[in-house]
Amino acid sequence: MVYGAHKHHALSVHCTRAVCLERLDFQARLCPDAQGISLPVAYLRRPLDKESTVDTPERDRCLFESKTLTKFSDLGLPEAILRAVSSEGYTNPTPIQAQVIPAMIKGRDIIGIAQTGTGKTASFVLPLLQKIHAANRKPAPKSCTTLILAPTRELAAQISDAVNTYGQFMRISCATVVGGVRPKQQIKAMTQGLDILVATPGRLEDHLSTGAIQLDRVSAVVLDEADQMLDMGFVPAIRRIMAKLPKRCQTVLLSATMPKQIRGLAHDFLHDPAEISVAPQSMPIDRIEQSILHVPKAEKRTALVKYLREHDFDRVIVFTRTKHGANKIAMHLDKAGLPADAIHGNKSQNQRERTLAAFKSGDVNILVATDIAARGIDIDGVSHVVNFELPNVPEAYVHRIGRTARAGASGVAISLCEPEENGLLRDIEKLIGRKFDGTPIQPTASQQEAGSKEQPISASKRRNQRRRSNKRSGRANSPGQSSHQSDKGNDQRSRRSRAA
Repeated sequence: MVYGAHKHHALSVHCTRAVCLERLDFQARLCPDAQGISLPVAYLRRPLDKESTVDTPERDRCLFESKTLTKFSDLGLPEAILRAVSSEGYTNPTPIQAQVIPAMIKGRDIIGIAQTGTGKTASFVLPLLQKIHAANRKPAPKSCTTLILAPTRELAAQISDAVNTYGQFMRISCATVVGGVRPKQQIKAMTQGLDILVATPGRLEDHLSTGAIQLDRVSAVVLDEADQMLDMGFVPAIRRIMAKLPKRCQTVLLSATMPKQIRGLAHDFLHDPAEISVAPQSMPIDRIEQSILHVPKAEKRTALVKYLREHDFDRVIVFTRTKHGANKIAMHLDKAGLPADAIHGNKSQNQRERTLAAFKSGDVNILVATDIAARGIDIDGVSHVVNFELPNVPEAYVHRIGRTARAGASGVAISLCEPEENGLLRDIEKLIGRKFDGTPIQPTASQQEAGSKEQPISASKRRNQRRRSNKRSGRANSPGQSSHQSDKGNDQRSRRSRAA
């Protein structure tokens, strides 16, 4: 929420342009002479009524545009947190941070729509730490003050790292509850009570069923990467978990897109939320040199080795559709004298952590990954992304290449395209708006209106895309074929087994 337009504002905002199309639940007004802080482009919407099904630009929207960012020191954070932020070398917040942090400090529920790589983890971690610092209360045994839900183990670990980093000058108790490891240590950590519990839905439900943790004292809950949790089938589990929380609990929902099911989740569990949608000032895709190498399927491994030997790189992520394929490619690269390791859902948590640690340290500079496993990877210095196989869903292409060109850097993305994947290639070209020879593709009216913001895609549409893509690539539409399906692994919503 942008508070410069509120009569009880927490920040003063110098708006260079403001367009208010309808009176919101607060006084929205143009303030060209206000002294204070400028914020980046942002959209603020009051959520639709439950009966409403259409979200239009004409409804409850204000556009605020400005030139510069505020500083962390102006956001109302305590000195202990500011010291930690400063020690990491940060002074100016990103767009999502500049808006979510003051809104959360005021106690608002939040719907945040932002892509990965926009700094959204810190946008909710910092105000959560501020809330714990202000309360100065010891959590009760077998309870937690704050709950953060994430779809994958890697993302949960990344969030926990952020909590420990920004809370390094505070006394914070934080534990990570995920699948793939024995539950004994997790149960021990929860026994004393926790300030922050970071969990994947499956393993958390396991602990709830045994009474190892209770959620009746939670004061704030965050649902991170909500659209990915939808894709992985976690929404029913999330609803069961949310039903166990106190009725008045600050709720923050963050998502790259806003499908109908996620919008419904927000309607059911969020109270008068501020909706914040931030478009990146510079789309990472614009800073990535993209190219296609047409090669027969049987020659892909040879082409991959040749490309890696002929090009200088810092770190490379090679994407494949299946877990088995990731293992085979990593072994092939090793035999060719190019040290590589694979990360996917079949690896234990300890194996995945060791692999990521080696990749971060530079001991291994080639990582072979599947799509779901890589969504939680946030590592600077990835210079190249190689699509060994094109993804079945075109949106996954953008997520893949977004692993490079982070923190304002440039990057290189190359895709190995076999003849059977030409249909998938056309889908990607339509999504990014140009052909790989540089010819622009005329965007549709909806794409022009949305600008750089990713469009919400319903679950049924995603399934239809996968079916069409599987047919184009010559694959049977059966479980385990797409990277999305194969990487669910033990993270299924079924109670059979839980990798989360």
